[in-house]
Amino acid sequence: MTKARLFRLSVVLGSIFMILLIIVYWDNVGTAHFYLHTTLSRPQGVLPTAGKDNPASLLEMDDFLENLLNSNLKKNMDVGRKAEKPKPPLRASSKPGASNLEENVRGYDWPTRETNMVLDQAKLQKERRQMLQDWCANSSFSFPTKERTFDDIPNYELNHLIVDDRHGIIYCYVPKVACTNWKRVMIVLSESLMDQGVPYVDPLDIPRENVHNTSTHFTFNKFWRRYGKFSRHLMKIKLKKYTKFLFVRDPFVRLISAFRSKFELANEEFYRRFAIPMLKLYSNYSSLPTSVSEAFEGGFRVSFSDFIQYLLDPRTEKLAPFNEHWRQVYRLCHPCQIDYDFVGKLETLDEDATYLLQLLKVDHLLHFPPSYRNRTANSWEEDWFAKIPMAWRQRLYKLYEADFVLFGYPKPENLLKN
Repeated sequence: MTKARLFRLSVVLGSIFMILLIIVYWDNVGTAHFYLHTTLSRPQGVLPTAGKDNPASLLEMDDFLENLLNSNLKKNMDVGRKAEKPKPPLRASSKPGASNLEENVRGYDWPTRETNMVLDQAKLQKERRQMLQDWCANSSFSFPTKERTFDDIPNYELNHLIVDDRHGIIYCYVPKVACTNWKRVMIVLSESLMDQGVPYVDPLDIPRENVHNTSTHFTFNKFWRRYGKFSRHLMKIKLKKYTKFLFVRDPFVRLISAFRSKFELANEEFYRRFAIPMLKLYSNYSSLPTSVSEAFEGGFRVSFSDFIQYLLDPRTEKLAPFNEHWRQVYRLCHPCQIDYDFVGKLETLDEDATYLLQLLKVDHLLHFPPSYRNRTANSWEEDWFAKIPMAWRQRLYKLYEADFVLFGYPKPENLLKN
């Protein structure tokens, strides 16, 4: 009997050891090799080992892997620090990644609401995270996908979680919330993109087209290619050990920014995929130019009213999920399934970015790129929603209500009441 138990135990431990070897060899910059443990990572308690009498469960396998990874971290800490040569602090570059018009429309084009406040960042982060946790736990507040577990999330919905294994960071990017520059920061930190064989040092040196190239970033939805059926176990370990952050924005202002970026600029892809169907459905055009330049010359432009109708039309989601530029944050980043360590806001971008880079202990490597803001756009609500019927505004709020509530944005009563 004892020999049989010992045999079973040896088989289990041998299998786990082989799995670990495969993971380490597959991920040559993975969890087993990352050496800088950030200040936001939570301390882990003593984990149970696999039982001797029963085959190891998946949970026990996770625990066993995590214990071994922790021991590797301790061994590699000093080696990693020596290997990473310190880089001189960067000056805040003044050169834009695109023309001023493009950055003004695409980027940080709305005034901050708290620019004159001296923020207690530690307290602010505690309040933001607590609010998020409270609403996720509140049974009286519901929205689609809230009750899912992390294992219920399909791989294709994890494509916004960018992983930097060198520094132990996970960033969930939200389009129209400074994501271009945060992606640039992640590229510099992870050294995932080279310029003539040398990693980029200044985020603004990275061309926009390379920033948004999906092959540039290592995201959670790519884990299955590297780890196969063990991908979820590795995701969970990294979610425990790494610092996770996201940046959000007032949901309605984000919609306006998305509309300006994708439909006021001559964007060929968005014209063909979205503008032509919108113009046909809501502006009753039967024949339209095939190129965006011809459409603009002929005065065929999507109106903000067309865009809102498109969002509210039940046929839209039946055909395909919302495009990422107007998809709700809770669907992009899964804040009730992932316990984020840092919640930044575009309204306090400069302060939040500075504080986050300090917490990550990477502020000596880079600075967050400067913002491009049009600070005269103070009446966005009246300007943009003046011609939108009240019933549409109320339905639109319900569509984005979870983002308002989870991230502490006040309900825009002036838009929703006569």
